[in-house]
Order: sequence, then C-alpha cells, then structure tokens
Amino acid sequence: MGTLTRAVRNISRRKIRTLLVIIALGFSLAIMISIPAGITANQASTQNLIQNLGNMITQTEATINQTLTRIDCSLSSSFEGFGFGGGNSTPGQFGGGPGGNFTSGQFGGGGSMPGEFGGGAFGAGGTTAMNESLYSDISSVEGVAAVAPNLQVSEGQNQTVTMFGRSFTRLIPDYVIVGIPLNSSIIESYPILPTNITAGRNLQGGDSGVVLLSENNTAFFGAGVGDKIDILGQTFEVVGVHGSSGVGDSTTLYVNLSDAQSLTDNTGYITSLVVFADSSEHVTEVASAISSLHTELQVVTAQQRLEQLQAMQTSYTAALQNSESTLRQTQTTAVQEIGVAVAATSLIVLFVMLYTVRERTKEIGTLKARGFSNWNVMSQFMLEGILVSLIAGVVGIGIGYVAAPTITSLLLPRLSMFGTQGRAGLGVTGSQIASVALDPQLALLMFGVAVLLGALGSLYPAWRASRTSPMEALKYE
Repeated sequence: MGTLTRAVRNISRRKIRTLLVIIALGFSLAIMISIPAGITANQASTQNLIQNLGNMITQTEATINQTLTRIDCSLSSSFEGFGFGGGNSTPGQFGGGPGGNFTSGQFGGGGSMPGEFGGGAFGAGGTTAMNESLYSDISSVEGVAAVAPNLQVSEGQNQTVTMFGRSFTRLIPDYVIVGIPLNSSIIESYPILPTNITAGRNLQGGDSGVVLLSENNTAFFGAGVGDKIDILGQTFEVVGVHGSSGVGDSTTLYVNLSDAQSLTDNTGYITSLVVFADSSEHVTEVASAISSLHTELQVVTAQQRLEQLQAMQTSYTAALQNSESTLRQTQTTAVQEIGVAVAATSLIVLFVMLYTVRERTKEIGTLKARGFSNWNVMSQFMLEGILVSLIAGVVGIGIGYVAAPTITSLLLPRLSMFGTQGRAGLGVTGSQIASVALDPQLALLMFGVAVLLGALGSLYPAWRASRTSPMEALKYE
C-alpha cells in the first residue's frame, strides 16, 4: 500500500477530528485571505473619497472664481412659513403658489412637497417659492447687469429621521429640477448653465421641451442623448449630459424656467435669483442695495461663497487626515491579525499531529518492525498534515469568497471621514463593505501558504515519529 493511500485512509478513519481541524484551519485561512481584501477596499474607498472631494472643491472654487460678479438671492429662512395668507389656491404676500398642498407663509411656503425640515417644497434644505413679480425691481438697482430667476424643485422619497428626541421628515432626492430662463442674451453672456458637457450639447436660447441631465440622472432615468424621458408626467427630450462641476449638482437636471414652472404647477414662482453686477468692484454695493430693498432675502456674494468653501475645505482636509491615520492604524491591525491567524494555523497543525503521533505510537512501531524506513514514516505523517491543509485551504477559500465582507467588518475598524467608528463596518459606507472582493492571485497565494504551514506544522511531529524505536513503540499502550 502506497504512502498516499495510507495517508488518505488514516485521515478518513478519524472523520470527526479531521472535520473539526479542517473547519478551524479553513476559518484561519479565510481570515488571512479576507483581511488583505478588506484593506484593499479601504484604501480604494479612502482614495476615492479624497479624489472626489478634492475634485469637487477644486471645480467649485474654479467656478466661483469665474463668477465673482455673481450674487445669489433666496428667501431667508427666518421669513419662511409665517402662516399669513396663502393656501392651496391663493399665494401669500411673497410666496406660496397655486400648486401648493400646504398653507403658504407670508414670505414663502406652498409647493407640493415639504422641504427637508419643513418650510417649503423646493429642494434640499427647504428652499421656498417666491412670487417672481415682486422682484422685478432688482434689475433696476444701480450696478446690476443681469438678473436670472431660477426655480429648483427636488423630487424623491420622504424619510423620517429622529434627532435629539424629535422626528423630522426629510426628502431623499432622486433628482433635482432646475429651471433656467433660456434667454440668449443671458445664457450666452453669463455662466448660469453647466459648462462640463460630457455628451450632446448644452441648453440654448429658446429651447423648450428638452432637458440637460447629469451623469447621475442618466443612470436613474436609464436614458442618454436623443432619448425621451418622463418627468412628473411630461415628456422631455435629452439633448445633453453634464458632469459634476461642484458640490451638490450631481443629481441636477436643467430645463427652461417656464417648463419647470409648468411642470411643478408653480407658474409665476421662483426659488432664487442669480444677479450679476456690472463689475466685481460693485458687487458689495449691489448686494447691500438688494438687501436694503428686500430685507426678506438672503443675499450671498461669490466672495462669501468662496470663504465658505475655504472653511469647508479646511474641515475636509482635517477629516481626510483622520481617515488616512485610521487607515494606517487599520493596516497595522490587519498585519497583527494575519500574524495571529498564521500562528494559529501552525499551532493547530502542530498539536493535532503531535497528538496523532502519540495516539499511533504502536502503529509506528509496527511499521518500523515491518521494515519501513525513517523516511517512509516521516513522509507519511508529513503527507497527512499536508492533505488536511489542502482540504482546509479549499474550504477557507470558499468561506472567504462567501463571507469576506462579514469577516472584514468584524475584524477591521470602520473608516469614515472622521476616523475610526468602532468595528461595525469596514469603510465609508455600507455599499463599500459589500464591495470587498477576493483577489484570485491572493487566494492562490494563501492556499500555498496554508499547504506550507501544514507541512511546517507536521515537520516536527513527523520527525519525532520517524525517530521512535520499534521496541519502545510496540510496548506502548
């Protein structure tokens, strides 16, 4: 009977023990395979976060620098939802709207859906509709070169969240509709439309019934340039696709202002005005004049937005440094855990084979009495350890492929923009946890490591078995 045949027979004779050893070794190998995959996913998600935030900040900063004459005007939150006038059919003094399902306030309200935390229907943060006719006097302010009214409406699902013991209903937008006046003299002279067109063309003067989608929108609607899509029951043709040019426009689609007003049943209403001064030197004076003329408006200049962006950039930089520090900590933890798994694998094989040698001392004596050499005995026990490790390697790879995200989430600290978040997950988001995938080359390498550890763990017990005296072995009870 050959050495391999005897090894296989001896393993199969002890089914329960062999099964338990294979399961233990399999989980150790699964850990050795899964942790490097988790580290790779962490590195990718962190680098992706750094790159995305860096690009968004750079793009937004460039956009702001190009529009230093721009002034944004929207209804101040302190004037929203006063509850005087308005209603479902009668607009309030400064806002509301005939399409509103909620009572309009003195300066705002209305619309068909509440904002993130109340106070209007138009966009994340509760942007409130305003009566467009009340702001026609802004174009007459000295130093104003152009005024572009906008309407922004978020469409999505309501979600109830609890914060500080209070429940709020927030809107999770699927997409954001932005209506722009497609007046050739404005859109050709002032940057009110996206400039990063990745497919098709931009909106043009006089366009109607057409839409400019973001790259995110194309996935949501399942449509591209030339296709027709349904938005709130109306059909629009996709004429172009824009890439993200700053923070917050990744889900924004653009249409003609009149189309947006008709589409959302808010004819004559807007959510903001984009005012351009005739020169950057006059921006402060123009902003002050608008604030004095309409105290209900929140007036923000490009310089103020730039300062806000710089503050946000400082915050993001600190947060990213925390993430990088935590990633280094995670890598150190991973090395330690892999070391423990390697040691555990070696010790399991060592102790099991030592026990096997002791248990089969009499068998060893019989083999040597029949003329088996030290090498024959040693190779048989070595082969048994290697065979068990081979089977455990296959089991470990199977466990790793199925349970890598779970194993990684349990063993590695969770990374976020603000550092370690305990051991509840591995990355910035839950979707990134699910993205952990085993590298076939790494799995093959770890399979080889498992076999090597099986051989090394069996080496001393096998050598000890080969050195056993036949006479002493036959006397062993």
